Amino acid sequence: MDEELLTIGAFAARARLSAKALRLYDRLGLLAPARVDETTGYRSYRAGQVERARLIALLRQLDMPLARIAEVVDADDTAAGAERLAAYWADVEARHAGQRTLAEYLRGRLSGRSSEMYGKFVVETVEVPEQVLITESRHLLAEELPTWIGTSLGRLEEAARECGGVTGAPFVAYHAEVSMESDGPAEACVPVADEAAARAWAEARGRVLGATVRVEPPLRLARTRITKAQVAHPQILAAFEAVEEWMRDQGLTPTGPCREVYFADWAAAGPEDPVCDVAFPMALR
Repeated sequence: MDEELLTIGAFAARARLSAKALRLYDRLGLLAPARVDETTGYRSYRAGQVERARLIALLRQLDMPLARIAEVVDADDTAAGAERLAAYWADVEARHAGQRTLAEYLRGRLSGRSSEMYGKFVVETVEVPEQVLITESRHLLAEELPTWIGTSLGRLEEAARECGGVTGAPFVAYHAEVSMESDGPAEACVPVADEAAARAWAEARGRVLGATVRVEPPLRLARTRITKAQVAHPQILAAFEAVEEWMRDQGLTPTGPCREVYFADWAAAGPEDPVCDVAFPMALR
Protein backbone atom coordinates (compact mmCIF):
# COMPACT_ATOMS: atom_id res chain seq x y z
CA MET A 1 0.00 0.00 0.00
CA ASP A 2 2.99 2.30 0.56
CA GLU A 3 4.35 1.69 -2.96
CA GLU A 4 5.10 4.85 -4.92
CA LEU A 5 2.21 6.17 -6.99
CA LEU A 6 2.91 7.86 -10.30
CA THR A 7 0.77 10.24 -12.32
CA ILE A 8 -0.34 8.91 -15.68
CA GLY A 9 2.20 11.13 -17.42
CA ALA A 10 5.10 9.98 -15.25
CA PHE A 11 4.03 6.35 -15.53
CA ALA A 12 3.65 6.62 -19.30
CA ALA A 13 7.18 7.99 -19.61
CA ARG A 14 8.62 5.23 -17.43
CA ALA A 15 6.67 2.48 -19.20
CA ARG A 16 7.36 3.95 -22.67
CA LEU A 17 3.65 4.08 -23.49
CA SER A 18 1.43 7.01 -24.37
CA ALA A 19 -1.26 8.23 -21.99
CA LYS A 20 -3.78 7.42 -24.73
CA ALA A 21 -2.57 3.80 -24.82
CA LEU A 22 -2.84 3.55 -21.03
CA ARG A 23 -6.43 4.76 -21.13
CA LEU A 24 -7.20 2.19 -23.84
CA TYR A 25 -5.60 -0.64 -21.87
CA ASP A 26 -7.57 0.42 -18.80
CA ARG A 27 -10.81 0.39 -20.78
CA LEU A 28 -9.99 -3.10 -22.10
CA GLY A 29 -9.05 -4.41 -18.68
CA LEU A 30 -5.41 -4.99 -19.55
CA LEU A 31 -3.84 -2.46 -17.20
CA ALA A 32 -6.05 -0.77 -14.61
CA PRO A 33 -4.67 2.19 -12.67
CA ALA A 34 -3.95 1.68 -8.98
CA ARG A 35 -6.08 4.68 -8.09
CA VAL A 36 -8.56 6.99 -9.80
CA ASP A 37 -9.36 10.27 -8.07
CA GLU A 38 -13.14 10.43 -7.59
CA THR A 39 -13.20 14.19 -7.98
CA THR A 40 -10.79 14.85 -10.84
CA GLY A 41 -10.73 11.44 -12.54
CA TYR A 42 -6.92 11.56 -12.58
CA ARG A 43 -5.30 8.14 -12.82
CA SER A 44 -2.35 7.04 -10.72
CA TYR A 45 -0.25 3.91 -11.19
CA ARG A 46 2.08 1.94 -8.95
CA ALA A 47 5.71 1.77 -9.93
CA GLY A 48 5.40 -2.01 -9.75
CA GLN A 49 3.01 -1.97 -12.74
CA VAL A 50 5.75 -0.78 -15.08
CA GLU A 51 6.89 -4.32 -15.96
CA ARG A 52 3.37 -5.37 -17.00
CA ALA A 53 2.99 -2.18 -19.04
CA ARG A 54 6.28 -2.77 -20.85
CA LEU A 55 5.34 -6.39 -21.53
CA ILE A 56 2.08 -5.25 -23.12
CA ALA A 57 3.99 -2.74 -25.25
CA LEU A 58 6.41 -5.43 -26.45
CA LEU A 59 3.61 -7.86 -27.25
CA ARG A 60 1.90 -5.17 -29.29
CA GLN A 61 5.06 -4.97 -31.43
CA LEU A 62 4.25 -8.55 -32.49
CA ASP A 63 0.90 -7.24 -33.80
CA MET A 64 -0.76 -9.41 -31.18
CA PRO A 65 -4.47 -8.63 -30.72
CA LEU A 66 -5.36 -7.18 -27.36
CA ALA A 67 -7.46 -10.20 -26.43
CA ARG A 68 -4.45 -12.50 -26.96
CA ILE A 69 -2.25 -10.12 -24.96
CA ALA A 70 -4.67 -10.44 -22.05
CA GLU A 71 -4.32 -14.22 -22.21
CA VAL A 72 -0.53 -13.91 -21.96
CA VAL A 73 -0.23 -11.28 -19.21
CA ASP A 74 -3.02 -12.84 -17.12
CA ALA A 75 -1.57 -16.37 -17.24
CA ASP A 76 -1.19 -18.11 -13.89
CA ASP A 77 2.60 -18.16 -14.20
CA THR A 78 5.37 -17.17 -16.60
CA ALA A 79 5.57 -20.66 -18.10
CA ALA A 80 1.88 -20.59 -19.00
CA GLY A 81 2.32 -17.10 -20.47
CA ALA A 82 5.24 -18.34 -22.56
CA GLU A 83 3.14 -21.25 -23.87
CA ARG A 84 0.35 -18.89 -24.90
CA LEU A 85 2.84 -16.65 -26.68
CA ALA A 86 4.28 -19.69 -28.49
CA ALA A 87 0.78 -20.75 -29.58
CA TYR A 88 0.09 -17.27 -30.94
CA TRP A 89 3.37 -17.17 -32.84
CA ALA A 90 2.70 -20.62 -34.34
CA ASP A 91 -0.59 -19.21 -35.66
CA VAL A 92 1.27 -16.21 -37.11
CA GLU A 93 3.83 -18.42 -38.87
CA ALA A 94 1.09 -20.65 -40.29
CA ARG A 95 -0.73 -17.60 -41.62
CA HIS A 96 2.46 -16.22 -43.14
CA ALA A 97 3.19 -19.58 -44.76
CA GLY A 98 -0.24 -19.53 -46.37
CA GLN A 99 0.25 -15.95 -47.54
CA ARG A 100 3.67 -16.84 -48.96
CA THR A 101 2.14 -19.72 -50.92
CA LEU A 102 -0.62 -17.44 -52.16
CA ALA A 103 1.95 -14.86 -53.27
CA GLU A 104 3.85 -17.53 -55.22
CA TYR A 105 0.60 -18.71 -56.80
CA LEU A 106 -0.36 -15.16 -57.81
CA ARG A 107 3.15 -14.50 -59.13
CA GLY A 108 2.73 -17.50 -61.41
CA ARG A 109 -0.58 -16.19 -62.70
CA LEU A 110 0.67 -12.66 -63.22
CA SER A 111 3.82 -13.81 -65.01
CA GLY A 112 1.84 -15.91 -67.48
CA ARG A 113 2.85 -19.28 -66.07
CA SER A 114 -0.74 -20.46 -65.49
CA SER A 115 -0.53 -23.17 -68.14
CA GLU A 116 2.64 -24.48 -66.52
CA MET A 117 0.87 -24.72 -63.15
CA TYR A 118 -2.24 -26.34 -64.61
CA GLY A 119 -0.15 -28.91 -66.45
CA LYS A 120 0.72 -30.54 -63.13
CA PHE A 121 -2.87 -31.78 -62.79
CA VAL A 122 -4.30 -34.78 -64.65
CA VAL A 123 -7.98 -34.22 -65.47
CA GLU A 124 -10.32 -37.10 -66.26
CA THR A 125 -14.05 -37.78 -66.28
CA VAL A 126 -16.01 -40.24 -64.20
CA GLU A 127 -19.70 -41.14 -64.07
CA VAL A 128 -21.53 -41.00 -60.73
CA PRO A 129 -24.86 -42.81 -60.25
CA GLU A 130 -27.92 -41.27 -58.64
CA GLN A 131 -27.29 -40.59 -54.95
CA VAL A 132 -29.46 -39.92 -51.92
CA LEU A 133 -27.67 -37.21 -49.94
CA ILE A 134 -27.99 -35.95 -46.40
CA THR A 135 -26.62 -32.43 -46.35
CA GLU A 136 -25.73 -29.51 -44.11
CA SER A 137 -25.16 -25.99 -45.50
CA ARG A 138 -23.38 -23.02 -43.99
CA HIS A 139 -22.34 -19.50 -44.93
CA LEU A 140 -18.69 -19.16 -43.86
CA LEU A 141 -15.35 -17.64 -44.86
CA ALA A 142 -12.26 -19.48 -46.05
CA GLU A 143 -10.52 -19.44 -42.66
CA GLU A 144 -13.51 -21.23 -41.10
CA LEU A 145 -13.77 -23.83 -43.85
CA PRO A 146 -11.26 -26.54 -42.76
CA THR A 147 -12.78 -26.92 -39.28
CA TRP A 148 -16.33 -26.85 -40.58
CA ILE A 149 -15.69 -29.47 -43.27
CA GLY A 150 -14.31 -31.93 -40.73
CA THR A 151 -17.04 -31.42 -38.14
CA SER A 152 -19.99 -31.29 -40.56
CA LEU A 153 -18.96 -34.37 -42.53
CA GLY A 154 -18.31 -36.15 -39.23
CA ARG A 155 -21.81 -35.32 -38.01
CA LEU A 156 -23.40 -36.47 -41.25
CA GLU A 157 -21.38 -39.70 -41.41
CA GLU A 158 -22.55 -40.51 -37.89
CA ALA A 159 -26.14 -39.78 -38.89
CA ALA A 160 -25.72 -42.04 -41.95
CA ARG A 161 -25.80 -45.06 -39.63
CA GLU A 162 -29.51 -44.40 -39.22
CA CYS A 163 -29.97 -43.99 -42.99
CA GLY A 164 -28.73 -47.34 -44.27
CA GLY A 165 -25.04 -46.44 -44.12
CA VAL A 166 -22.66 -44.40 -46.29
CA THR A 167 -22.74 -45.46 -49.95
CA GLY A 168 -20.19 -43.11 -51.52
CA ALA A 169 -17.45 -40.60 -50.87
CA PRO A 170 -18.54 -37.55 -48.84
CA PHE A 171 -18.11 -34.22 -50.59
CA VAL A 172 -18.47 -30.47 -50.15
CA ALA A 173 -20.25 -28.48 -52.86
CA TYR A 174 -19.67 -24.74 -53.27
CA HIS A 175 -22.80 -22.90 -54.35
CA ALA A 176 -20.90 -19.59 -54.39
CA GLU A 177 -17.31 -18.54 -53.80
CA VAL A 178 -15.84 -19.12 -50.35
CA SER A 179 -12.89 -16.80 -49.73
CA MET A 180 -11.69 -14.28 -47.16
CA GLU A 181 -14.46 -11.91 -48.33
CA SER A 182 -17.16 -14.22 -49.74
CA ASP A 183 -19.09 -16.64 -47.54
CA GLY A 184 -20.54 -19.17 -49.95
CA PRO A 185 -22.64 -21.03 -48.96
CA ALA A 186 -20.91 -24.41 -48.82
CA GLU A 187 -22.84 -27.67 -48.57
CA ALA A 188 -21.48 -30.80 -46.87
CA CYS A 189 -22.96 -33.95 -48.44
CA VAL A 190 -22.89 -37.63 -47.47
CA PRO A 191 -24.46 -40.28 -49.78
CA VAL A 192 -26.67 -42.78 -47.93
CA ALA A 193 -28.52 -45.96 -48.82
CA ASP A 194 -32.07 -45.44 -47.54
CA GLU A 195 -33.98 -42.36 -48.71
CA ALA A 196 -37.00 -42.99 -46.46
CA ALA A 197 -34.80 -43.45 -43.40
CA ALA A 198 -32.84 -40.34 -44.35
CA ARG A 199 -35.99 -38.23 -44.56
CA ALA A 200 -37.19 -39.62 -41.24
CA TRP A 201 -33.84 -38.73 -39.65
CA ALA A 202 -33.93 -35.21 -41.12
CA GLU A 203 -37.42 -34.68 -39.75
CA ALA A 204 -36.67 -36.05 -36.29
CA ARG A 205 -33.06 -35.03 -35.65
CA GLY A 206 -31.68 -33.12 -38.59
CA ARG A 207 -33.60 -29.92 -37.98
CA VAL A 208 -31.25 -28.76 -35.24
CA LEU A 209 -28.39 -28.95 -37.76
CA GLY A 210 -30.39 -27.40 -40.57
CA ALA A 211 -29.88 -30.72 -42.38
CA THR A 212 -31.79 -31.66 -45.52
CA VAL A 213 -32.19 -34.65 -47.82
CA ARG A 214 -32.00 -34.45 -51.58
CA VAL A 215 -31.60 -36.88 -54.45
CA GLU A 216 -28.84 -36.01 -56.90
CA PRO A 217 -29.40 -37.38 -60.41
CA PRO A 218 -26.71 -39.32 -62.31
CA LEU A 219 -23.94 -37.09 -63.60
CA ARG A 220 -20.43 -36.96 -64.99
CA LEU A 221 -17.62 -35.27 -63.13
CA ALA A 222 -14.54 -33.66 -64.61
CA ARG A 223 -12.03 -34.14 -61.84
CA THR A 224 -8.41 -34.00 -60.82
CA ARG A 225 -6.98 -35.88 -57.85
CA ILE A 226 -4.90 -33.96 -55.31
CA THR A 227 -2.85 -34.76 -52.23
CA LYS A 228 -3.50 -33.75 -48.64
CA ALA A 229 -0.89 -30.99 -48.91
CA GLN A 230 -2.57 -29.61 -52.03
CA VAL A 231 -5.95 -29.33 -50.31
CA ALA A 232 -4.74 -26.32 -48.31
CA HIS A 233 -5.70 -22.87 -49.54
CA PRO A 234 -4.45 -21.44 -51.88
CA GLN A 235 -2.80 -24.50 -53.47
CA ILE A 236 -6.24 -25.96 -54.15
CA LEU A 237 -7.19 -22.95 -56.30
CA ALA A 238 -4.80 -24.09 -59.02
CA ALA A 239 -6.53 -27.49 -59.09
CA PHE A 240 -9.96 -25.93 -59.57
CA GLU A 241 -8.65 -23.65 -62.31
CA ALA A 242 -6.89 -26.56 -64.04
CA VAL A 243 -10.20 -28.45 -64.29
CA GLU A 244 -11.99 -25.32 -65.51
CA GLU A 245 -9.37 -24.76 -68.21
CA TRP A 246 -9.59 -28.42 -69.31
CA MET A 247 -13.37 -28.11 -69.62
CA ARG A 248 -13.07 -24.94 -71.68
CA ASP A 249 -10.61 -26.67 -73.99
CA GLN A 250 -13.10 -29.53 -74.40
CA GLY A 251 -16.03 -27.18 -75.01
CA LEU A 252 -17.75 -28.33 -71.82
CA THR A 253 -19.81 -26.30 -69.36
CA PRO A 254 -20.41 -27.15 -65.67
CA THR A 255 -24.00 -28.05 -64.83
CA GLY A 256 -23.74 -27.47 -61.09
CA PRO A 257 -21.55 -26.24 -58.27
CA CYS A 258 -17.92 -27.36 -58.03
CA ARG A 259 -17.04 -29.80 -55.29
CA GLU A 260 -14.31 -31.42 -53.23
CA VAL A 261 -14.81 -35.19 -52.92
CA TYR A 262 -13.03 -36.72 -49.91
CA PHE A 263 -12.43 -40.40 -50.68
CA ALA A 264 -9.60 -41.23 -48.22
CA ASP A 265 -9.07 -41.39 -44.46
CA TRP A 266 -7.96 -37.82 -43.80
CA ALA A 267 -6.46 -38.48 -40.36
CA ALA A 268 -4.37 -41.44 -41.56
CA ALA A 269 -3.16 -39.78 -44.78
CA GLY A 270 0.28 -38.20 -45.13
CA PRO A 271 0.95 -34.88 -46.90
CA GLU A 272 1.68 -36.56 -50.25
CA ASP A 273 -1.16 -39.09 -50.14
CA PRO A 274 -4.10 -38.54 -52.54
CA VAL A 275 -7.19 -37.69 -50.50
CA CYS A 276 -9.48 -35.48 -52.56
CA ASP A 277 -10.97 -35.01 -56.02
CA VAL A 278 -11.56 -31.44 -57.16
CA ALA A 279 -14.47 -31.76 -59.56
CA PHE A 280 -17.11 -30.02 -61.66
CA PRO A 281 -20.37 -31.78 -62.63
CA MET A 282 -21.35 -32.11 -66.27
CA ALA A 283 -24.42 -33.47 -68.01
CA LEU A 284 -24.37 -37.14 -69.03
CA ARG A 285 -23.89 -37.60 -72.76
